[in-house]
Amino acid sequence: MINLSVLVEDFEKRFGKNHRAFFAPGRINLIGEHTDYNGGYVFPGAIEQGITAVIQSNGTHLVNLYAHDLGIGCTFDIRDKELHADSNFRYVFGVIRELDKRRVELDGFDAVYGGDVPLGAGMSSSAALECCFAIALCNIFHCKLSNSIDLARVGQAAEHNYVGVKCGIMDQFASIFGRANALVRYDCHTEEYEYFPWNPDGYRLVLVNSCVKHTLVGSPYNDRRASCERVAKTAKVSSLRECTWDKLEAVHHKLTDEDYRRARYVLGELDRVLEVSAALEQGDYETVGRQMYLTHEGLSRDYEVSCEELDFLVSEAKRLGVTGSRLMGGGFGGCTINLVQDEIYDRFTGEVQKSYHAKFHRSCQLIPVVISDGARHIDVQ
Repeated sequence: MINLSVLVEDFEKRFGKNHRAFFAPGRINLIGEHTDYNGGYVFPGAIEQGITAVIQSNGTHLVNLYAHDLGIGCTFDIRDKELHADSNFRYVFGVIRELDKRRVELDGFDAVYGGDVPLGAGMSSSAALECCFAIALCNIFHCKLSNSIDLARVGQAAEHNYVGVKCGIMDQFASIFGRANALVRYDCHTEEYEYFPWNPDGYRLVLVNSCVKHTLVGSPYNDRRASCERVAKTAKVSSLRECTWDKLEAVHHKLTDEDYRRARYVLGELDRVLEVSAALEQGDYETVGRQMYLTHEGLSRDYEVSCEELDFLVSEAKRLGVTGSRLMGGGFGGCTINLVQDEIYDRFTGEVQKSYHAKFHRSCQLIPVVISDGARHIDVQ
């Protein structure tokens, strides 16, 4: 978590001493990638890194935002229907507009925010930002949506309608519902969820950021979603969650090779999530690791959302004896997630940095992660 005192000092310098603070985390996703918008399972956990906002109502119709990390600010009327400011503020603006659609009565406010989730690394910095302001605004204006999933939907809708990424709900769900020492399997079709213990004694989770930046707006991300929707329509099911292997093979001849491979990956990933669920209940982290490698193979070969740098990082993890490794997030850059035995952790982290630099002539970034609690109010001392 970013140093709260830095944000408080910045807020007080700009707006005064009356304020509250809220935090929403980024997330990892152990397995279940590109399944959320297909009505499938995902398996995320909240992490310690996230977005913190120091915020308070100001008794006017004006919203004054300052992005501490970027060193930029903006002011707009809370009733504005369009944002005439730097596009970095569209996430917060979208949350405001989506709350308004749900008849949440808001007034003007001041906020300074910042975070420590690396941008473009597949750790859902955007969802953390959306969820941070959703929970903050609902608290300071004393409004309650029907349940916590509604806050996640506000963030998702903001991203759909004001950013242009047709994301599933996993990122926002994980940011709201995260729990320390647990991963949560969320069924994106039924909206049921179940917590599974995450106590990998003898193992650590570390992300390796390729430092390859990606943008998902107007990108192949949306193309993949359209591909899955075409297959579902051809198979006469509502989503690929409802498409069995037999149904997929029955329409194979009607599909392009590309669409077939996209669907083959998704169905395989749905199976892998269930394999990991069973493995975690038994404390079998070796099986978890094997499924992670299989996921990366599918993401790279069938779903085609990897890149040379990510494939290299996973191959290095396998060469060095890491239990499990795969790309994490939308793809096309960002991080790999690695389940590493304690006894080889130092060797892996040291050697992968050297080999990556030798191969690509730039550095990768190591990000150890700890599974933590979800979005919340935090005390300002």
